[in-house]
Parts: sequence; C-alpha cells; structure tokens
Amino acid sequence: MFTGYLFIISAAACWGLIGIFSSLAFSQGIQPMEVAFWRAVLTWICFGTQAVRFGQTRVDLKDLPLLTVFALFGISLFYISYQYAVKSGGAALASVLLYTAPAWVVLCSYFIYRERLTLIKLLAVIFVISGVFMISRSGGNVSSGESLGLIALASGLTAGFCYSLYYTVGKYFSKKYSAANLFLYVLPIGALGILPFVEFSHKTMLAWVALVSVSIVSTYLANYLYYNGLKHLEAGRASIVATLEPVIAAITAYVFLGEYFNLLGYLGAGLILIAVVATIYDKVDKRNAADSEIHLPKEA
Repeated sequence: MFTGYLFIISAAACWGLIGIFSSLAFSQGIQPMEVAFWRAVLTWICFGTQAVRFGQTRVDLKDLPLLTVFALFGISLFYISYQYAVKSGGAALASVLLYTAPAWVVLCSYFIYRERLTLIKLLAVIFVISGVFMISRSGGNVSSGESLGLIALASGLTAGFCYSLYYTVGKYFSKKYSAANLFLYVLPIGALGILPFVEFSHKTMLAWVALVSVSIVSTYLANYLYYNGLKHLEAGRASIVATLEPVIAAITAYVFLGEYFNLLGYLGAGLILIAVVATIYDKVDKRNAADSEIHLPKEA
C-alpha cells in the first residue's frame, strides 16, 4: 500500500507541474496551440513506442468512430483549452477548474443516462458551482493584477468537461485497451485536430525543454506512475490521493510564478476539492455495498 501511495503522489506531482512547464514555454514565445500540439505528438511517441514494444497495437474497427470523437474532445479540445486556461488564468486556476470534471460527470449522467441524483452528488454539484462562482468573484490570480477574464474561466471549465470524458468514454475503452494501446490511436488523431490552428514559431533550447517536460514528465510519466499505483491501491483511494494535483499546482505556481488567490479564491478552490472527494467516496461506498450484497451468505 505504501508503494501504491508513493506512485500516486508522484503522478499527482507530475500532473501538478503542467502549468509550470507550460508557462515556461509561453515565456519563450510558444503559443498555447503549439504547446498543445507538441504535447500530443511527443506523448504519442512515448506511448506508441511502449505499445509496439509490448504488442499492444490491436484496435476494433467498430470502435474507430467513438475513438475519433474521444480524440477530438479528450485530446484536441482538452489540451487546447487547458493551455489557454494556464495562459490566461494561471497554472493554479487551470488545475483547480480541471477538477470540476466530476460535477460534469454527474450532470451528464443525469441528463443523458437519467441516473438518480443522490444527496451527495447534488451537494457536490452545488459545491463546485459555488466554488467556481467564488473563484470568479475573487478575480483569480491576484498576483497578475488583472481580473479573471471570460477566456480563463471558459477555457478552464471546458478543460474540466473534456477531462470528464476520461471518466465516461475513457472508462469504456479501458475495459478493452491498455493505456498505451488507447493513446496509440487517439493521440495522433488529437494532434491532427490541433494542427490546422497551429502557428509554428522558432524555439530556443529552453522552449524544447519545456515542451518535452510537459509531454514526457507531466503526461506520459504521470500516467505511467498512476496506473502502476493502481496495481497496489484500489481506484477509489488512488483518485482521492490524486486530488493532490491542484494543491501541488498551487504551491509550485506560488513558488515559481508568484501566483496566488485571495481568501475567497482559496475557499472556492477548497469547495471544489471537497466536492471531488465526496463524489469519489460516494462511488466507493456504493461499490463496497454492492460487494457486500454479492458476498452475503445464502442463509441471509
């Protein structure tokens, strides 16, 4: 279990550095679209190499339409919106708004699948909405001296929505494909979805370091550590530990970029994280309850 926690915390740390590496790339004149493009391409090289090496290259042709949709939203739009959230609102804000994903899952499940809204789910959605409202009222990144703009808020929420697809569509594919097998196909499609909007610029060595870091450290390595952590730790516990990501992002953004929220902003971020943990606990409790029902003795 200690090994599992170590893997998950390391994964959260890698994810939490996305904003730092992205900001470094921006400082070298690289625009968000290009950062998103290279993140998809360089990560694809890593996952593609792994998939080929272990013979995980199969694909069911009937899955290709849904894989394409997942790639365009879960890679193209997700990577683009997250980079714009970092660029316009800061690394900490982008990471916090990313974790509105569970609320998007609850809402989509209610309207699309007609799943019943439990009290915990309803409270989680209310907490997320309240948290986003408080962050928007706080002005976001205080150190920038600018009020939180619509682009920062919209791109952060869009990233959260796209990330929620990993809980739904991604979960469906995870039953059929390994992570390397799945990303072998969705990443190049996602990169092609970004390519028409990219204006390539001259890159310094530091810019390449930033691009490689956001791709290998904060995407490939983070996923590798997370899935290795799941071998030692149940998914519910792992998901809760992974919520350290926005905390790490906020700390590193303050240390390296001087970014911080005011009190109202931190309270809003706290409400969002409480909602995430509550949603995960709700799922874990239901799974445990189902398991206990299955294993009840026949006499009962």
